Amino acid sequence: MKGCEAVAEAAVRAGCRFYAGYPITPQNDVPEYFSRRMPQVGGVFLQGESEVASANMLLAAAASGTRAMTTSSSCGISLMSEAISWMAMHHLPAVIGNFQRGGPGIGSIQPSQQDYTQATKASGNGGFQMIVLAPSTLQEAADMTYEAFDLADKYSFPVLVLLDGFTGTMMEPVAMPEAKSDEEVAAIKASKTWVPRGREKDHTLHNITDGAPLQDRNKREAAMYEEWKTTEVKWEEYLTEDAELIISGYGIAARIAKSVVNDLRKAGYKVGLIRPIRVNPFPAQAFEKLNYEKLRGILCTELSIPAQYAVDVRNVVRGRTPVGTALSSGGEIITADAIYEAAVEMYGKL
Repeated sequence: MKGCEAVAEAAVRAGCRFYAGYPITPQNDVPEYFSRRMPQVGGVFLQGESEVASANMLLAAAASGTRAMTTSSSCGISLMSEAISWMAMHHLPAVIGNFQRGGPGIGSIQPSQQDYTQATKASGNGGFQMIVLAPSTLQEAADMTYEAFDLADKYSFPVLVLLDGFTGTMMEPVAMPEAKSDEEVAAIKASKTWVPRGREKDHTLHNITDGAPLQDRNKREAAMYEEWKTTEVKWEEYLTEDAELIISGYGIAARIAKSVVNDLRKAGYKVGLIRPIRVNPFPAQAFEKLNYEKLRGILCTELSIPAQYAVDVRNVVRGRTPVGTALSSGGEIITADAIYEAAVEMYGKL
């Protein structure tokens, strides 16, 4: 099945019963799939009149306790940022999927990873953060979407699945997670005792205008983000034990890079891979544990010019080894040959 379809089906199986979205390439197969699937499970599908409207519909559905989702692509996510910030302010659990395309602006409909900084550091005003999952295969796209709903409910906070147009439109076999029963879906909703019922005043969603209460909330959220750094970090290490050069990236770029690592190993180069499975919280531990005395360098690869993911790597490495880049942008997919050549050059000259 297609990546877009895998994400949508996994969401339904996770108990998602509300989806609102607006068409934008390359994620149009997501709302199309939901439009057929939601009526089959007693859910609600709405095509909003805009990304802004769709995101605010998501906010309202989340406030009702319903497991809810929206998806868009890059510039569409930017239009949703205000509502996402409001969901963070009110601690409303919801799942957002971003199938990245080339930018800035309307850019290109081709795949990209140019929304990394937005996704991990500035998804809306107010300095909030989300857990950001970054699948590199369609199996991971399905599994992480399913998992995202549990994470959203665990912290009562929006969660982002960061994909790209390549992952959304390619086709692969996918083993779907088990679907939650109607009883399980109802129990999840009933467990959210904070939901306003209209009969008793047990929880109120409102603006916080006084400085001290808002500051206290910011402090609690900052503590939550710090907690994530120990409880919610996930990454993959591949052939790193004896590696003299590390290639690192996330999503589709890391998938391409993994094949390059295998080719470089066959050619006699001691190369390994570090791939964040979640890009926020960032897996600093993966880089802290490296033996910098034997390391020739780290090569970051991503579909972004200028580099964004590489900035986080450099901040963690702190000059202990050179950090190079192999980049593409504007909808161009980085090739295995380009990563291979950059790795050989970096390996040989250091």
